[in-house]
Amino acid sequence: MNAVAGGGSFVSFPMLVLVGLPPIAANATSTVALFPGTLASTWAYRNDLAGIGGISLRALLPIGVAGGFVGAVLLLVTPGGLFDKVIPWLLLLATLTFIAGRRPGIWLRRYVRIGRTTLLAVQFVLSVYGGYFGGAVGLMMMAVWMLLDTTELHAMAPARTLLVSAANGIAVLCFALAGAVWWREALAMLAASIAGGYYGARFAQRLPPAVLRIFIIVLSAGVTIGFFARSY
Repeated sequence: MNAVAGGGSFVSFPMLVLVGLPPIAANATSTVALFPGTLASTWAYRNDLAGIGGISLRALLPIGVAGGFVGAVLLLVTPGGLFDKVIPWLLLLATLTFIAGRRPGIWLRRYVRIGRTTLLAVQFVLSVYGGYFGGAVGLMMMAVWMLLDTTELHAMAPARTLLVSAANGIAVLCFALAGAVWWREALAMLAASIAGGYYGARFAQRLPPAVLRIFIIVLSAGVTIGFFARSY
């Protein structure tokens, strides 16, 4: 799911909560568990990596790392009770992003053009979100990139995967150092995460994206409704 369209956290996060992890620990553990998968996807895409809209990856990567660090720190200092109230709204935001898909970017492009400075600023904000929670952050990135670059979405996938990996990588380090990770549960997910990330990226062009998208939307909507019911 993460390699092709995103949304892996809609499986890992609720499962970790279901088996008894506190939500903040579940979010941190989910990020750690999925990180090897995004790294595997990045490795599979390595020959196709390129910048966005004339902005090199050398400029984008530090922004991804800095934003991921800020997001991870914000998560660690968020009171558990507050995060319980915030998480359903973050899930709703991610679900709406999946439902909207590429349409908002296409529609906005008719009326809005952004410069490189604006894109870098928005990229930082999205990287903060990626370090904090990250649901559908890859789709959000590509929606913004479409306002500057007319590149096809498939061609944006390698850069998206790399920049999500950058934000998640620094977040993983922060969570590990802070002792927020439940390692037994994280390690149980790692093998499948790596295999899914690598082969998902390798065979992305062969998978039926419409079917996968419907599956992700149904799953994410169900999870979102469940967390609203749980919190309110």
